[in-house]
Amino acid sequence: MTTNAESTLAETADENLEARAKLSGELIYLEHEHLATAASLLFQAYQDDPLFLSIFQAHKEGYEQRLRAAIREELAVFYQHEQPIFGLFEGDTLEGVVCMTRPGAAFGPERFWHWRLRMLLTAGYVSTKQMLEKERIIAEAMPVNHYHMLTFIAVHPNYQQHGLGDLLVHAARAELVEAPESAGIGLLATRPNYAKFFAQRGFHHLRDIQVGEITGQLMFFAREDEELD
Repeated sequence: MTTNAESTLAETADENLEARAKLSGELIYLEHEHLATAASLLFQAYQDDPLFLSIFQAHKEGYEQRLRAAIREELAVFYQHEQPIFGLFEGDTLEGVVCMTRPGAAFGPERFWHWRLRMLLTAGYVSTKQMLEKERIIAEAMPVNHYHMLTFIAVHPNYQQHGLGDLLVHAARAELVEAPESAGIGLLATRPNYAKFFAQRGFHHLRDIQVGEITGQLMFFAREDEELD
């Protein structure tokens, strides 16, 4: 799957980011054969995330299986519907992943019926319902109607603290440049260190929102901020 995002990334990167990209590997759209590896990396990153601990009922047996199943289903439907999934590679090693949804009703709270059915069979009714509720709450809290949503971002533990997170955020911003109908990029930060990371990279705190028992910071990177850089 190829789009203009890769060329945009190269054209808009500053010298420091270009140097890091050369040292750290290649940033590309993931293909189907990469999804299992990406799912494993994301599971490592999100297995202790407060929101997922709540949604997938970590206090009950089978938590890891439910979370793994949900991540696999998310990536599968992202890929099937050509949503942006970037991977950062060093040779054959996947070092980091960032996943987004483009503006449009297809990835709103209603979702696809086949996705919902697979989620019900693999992650269970309660977890599926809470995932959909999370999306509804976020959509209602957003101040704009057309935007990208950054759903997953992770760097493999062996490659953290080397600036790779900056490259993944830059890939997301490059995707925004390619979509003039999008007002910006939204995300939900469920930990203070997540919020600090994104705030340092141009994302603004919109409001705190409650998803079940978890309070998170809804953050947004506006298109106007990209154009000013």
